Amino acid sequence: MHELGIVFHCIKEVNAVAVKNDVKKINSVTVEIGEVSTVIPYYFEDCWNWAVKKETILKDAKIHIERIEAITHCESCGKDYPTVRYGKICPHCKSEHTFLLTGNEILIKEIEAVE
Repeated sequence: MHELGIVFHCIKEVNAVAVKNDVKKINSVTVEIGEVSTVIPYYFEDCWNWAVKKETILKDAKIHIERIEAITHCESCGKDYPTVRYGKICPHCKSEHTFLLTGNEILIKEIEAVE
């Protein structure tokens, strides 16, 4: 379960932002997880809820997870298509000259601080 390591990294980054901005308490964090990132949102949330109990600034902070759709681009025909539905082969021209545009990332989108 690599989600725990990713959660620890997110907590470290959020704590750094909080310190830099003199924030004493974080209420919630919104992360975006790509649908082909190999991160399972349920496990990420479970790890988050366990880890933030041991924090100070982030103690009991809620996690909100948003999905980033996986989109692939075809170099042959120039069209984009949903990766999960069609895979590596372009549904428009049947080319294998494709690459992933979005859907593999994990991003901290928003941090809600308590006043």
